[in-house]
Amino acid sequence: MNQSVLESAMREGLTDPSWDIVRLFPNQGQWADEDYLLLPTNRLVELSQGRIEVLPMPTRSHQRFVLRLANLFQAFLEPEGRGEVVVAPYPVRLWEGKFREPDVVVALAAHVTRLGESHADGADLVIEVVSPGDAGRDRVVKREEYARAGIPEYWIVDPSRGTISVLHLAGEAYVETVHGSGDRARSILIPGLEADVDSVLSP
Repeated sequence: MNQSVLESAMREGLTDPSWDIVRLFPNQGQWADEDYLLLPTNRLVELSQGRIEVLPMPTRSHQRFVLRLANLFQAFLEPEGRGEVVVAPYPVRLWEGKFREPDVVVALAAHVTRLGESHADGADLVIEVVSPGDAGRDRVVKREEYARAGIPEYWIVDPSRGTISVLHLAGEAYVETVHGSGDRARSILIPGLEADVDSVLSP
């Protein structure tokens, strides 16, 4: 837009911010499940207690780790029809009013109907790759939420520590096993599925 066109547009009020569009959406604290599911965006967005939480865009290395794990799980499960793997952005409803977007979502064959076209109703296994400065969200908040939702297994991949933690549900809480360099992280839920920590987290 050249200077004369810009000046003309400013005089006519055509360059004002589109604040009115905000009024098309619920106020924070008033979002319902149906509002969230109709939100048009390709960003990572979660719903918690009626509030929308917009997550940071993942980095290149973050996505590299996610794809390595997703490909590993997919190669192990899908050829023999043992399950299905989906990567974010793909919301998972934990309970009414609570949606999270794990980096990787796994549904075993017996529960693959949980995977809808727009979102999943629960999961058998979820994976989160920890982003810098956001460890508490994955290690504390989501750990409690995924356990409450009854998700049998939860992997926390922490590149800064060089670890993959495998948490399996025992009663109402997770039991955690931490795997570091030189180890292979092994699924409790899916016998035979394992991931070499160094291979997953290599630059």
